[in-house]
Amino acid sequence: MIRWIKELNRYRGLLYMLTWRELKIKYKQSIMGFMWAILMPILIIAAGILVKFAFAKLSGSPLTLTQVATVSVKALPWSFFISSIRFATSSLVGNGSLVTKIYFPREIFPFSAVLSQLCDFVIASCMLVIVLVIGQIGLSIHIIWVPLLLILLILWTTSLCVLFSAINLFFRDVKYLVEVLVTFAIFFTPVFYEADLAGRWKWVLLLNPVAPILEGLNSCVVLRRAPEISWISYSAVISLVAIYLALALFKKLEPKFAESI
Repeated sequence: MIRWIKELNRYRGLLYMLTWRELKIKYKQSIMGFMWAILMPILIIAAGILVKFAFAKLSGSPLTLTQVATVSVKALPWSFFISSIRFATSSLVGNGSLVTKIYFPREIFPFSAVLSQLCDFVIASCMLVIVLVIGQIGLSIHIIWVPLLLILLILWTTSLCVLFSAINLFFRDVKYLVEVLVTFAIFFTPVFYEADLAGRWKWVLLLNPVAPILEGLNSCVVLRRAPEISWISYSAVISLVAIYLALALFKKLEPKFAESI
């Protein structure tokens, strides 16, 4: 692992260049430019607010600004998660000419996809700050959990991106399965709702490693309380193991990439 980190560090310039290329291709000749970075989060937030409004109508209670803030805090990292997977899955196939020409760590391609989406995430976060200010959501000491939770989200996202990009190179229909997965996964992840609504089945929802992270972000940002340490520890262990296994499998398959392009 240490040798792999040193090798990746040697090619960090290439990683930055490919990330910048991803961003330029995405927004080239785009009228809205980087405003597209907040379009997907806005759509997800709007859908979440609509769901919350429907629940509020059924229960006879008003929709509160806190509920809007909850949806916003969860929708933004969720958008980063699914967008990274979508772009990274086809990253090796889409750069086939580079894969077959010269040597460099091929995992740079899914990494650059994640980094480009991370740039979009940073831009969209400005919108989230506005929502929190309007919703009068104050800061608390528990905000210090946010960096750790975001690191865990990036690790888990990257592990799936590396895994799917490698498998898609050998089985091209994987990208279609991934599209179905990320489309319907939101219904089984507490983005539009809280995991507590599942009652005694809450633990089933939280088995999804991204779920405790989203719930943790909501707890420390909106509810101003510490996240559930046990579930955050679970996500941390799963994310670390997943990134190690994904990179190990990627390196094992890497010698066969060129003949499978």
